[in-house]
Amino acid sequence: MSASDEDVSGPDELEEEVEIKSYHLTKETIGQQLSLLCRTGNGLAHAFVKVDLQDKNLSNISALSSYIHLCYVDISNNCLTDLSPLAHLNQLLWLKADNNSVASFKGQPFAHLRYLQWLSLAMNHVTELDGLIAPSLETLILTGNSIQKIKLQQSVSFTNLVTLELRRNGLETIEDLNLPHLRHLFLAQNNIKCLEGLEKLERLMTLHLRDNQIDNLKGLSANMKGLQYLNIRGNKIFNENALQSLRLVSQSMQTLVVSENPLGETTDYRICILVHLPRLERIDKDPVSREERADEVKRLRNS
Repeated sequence: MSASDEDVSGPDELEEEVEIKSYHLTKETIGQQLSLLCRTGNGLAHAFVKVDLQDKNLSNISALSSYIHLCYVDISNNCLTDLSPLAHLNQLLWLKADNNSVASFKGQPFAHLRYLQWLSLAMNHVTELDGLIAPSLETLILTGNSIQKIKLQQSVSFTNLVTLELRRNGLETIEDLNLPHLRHLFLAQNNIKCLEGLEKLERLMTLHLRDNQIDNLKGLSANMKGLQYLNIRGNKIFNENALQSLRLVSQSMQTLVVSENPLGETTDYRICILVHLPRLERIDKDPVSREERADEVKRLRNS
């Protein structure tokens, strides 16, 4: 029989459809994943305060609602859209729910979690921050969602926020980011074109803006007296004129990452930077050398 006579199936016909089954969480599964035995609030009894429920194909976690002593919960890599059963866990301090299908903070349990300090909802389907109320929250990680605009006013919702991660969200602008306690802001791999909106972040120490569309640094403010690390790698900084605003943060800046910008293709770009930031300790991966500081002084004298 020739090859033309054989019944040859195409790849689509050979592949079987694989249906991913989802499950409701059971107490048996919870019991197998509990750890970290600690005293309860009255000190007279003990309870497990940590549970790891990653990769269980869970679509429902109602069974967790009775485990009121839990402080650390990891429910990453499941099929969850509704986290409301967690509202009963009023001792919760730490929650990781990455790689699920949460689309909104509205109807979620965070207003009831008054002690929650660390929250990660990376790689979900969140489009806005409306509805998120977490008065004790210090770290919020929302990498890889679909948030195109952030507008956070100082309120009881974010009084203690110190670290905010919004990498890979499609952000285009930053508006009214009034979070005076924020120290670390990560906005890499978005579509941000300008920095207006950061002026009120007076305690900011780390600003990470790699792989955006920024062509100047207007928006940096003299009020940012603690800014030490700025990463603008992979943007559209073409020349020294775009760096003028660096002078406003020259007293505190220690590290500037500027590689993969058009400016970095010029031979003296490091000296250009030092003119604006004479106290800088590191540019890209390399420490500032004595020779570069001497060249910077010569350039200032000749200007």
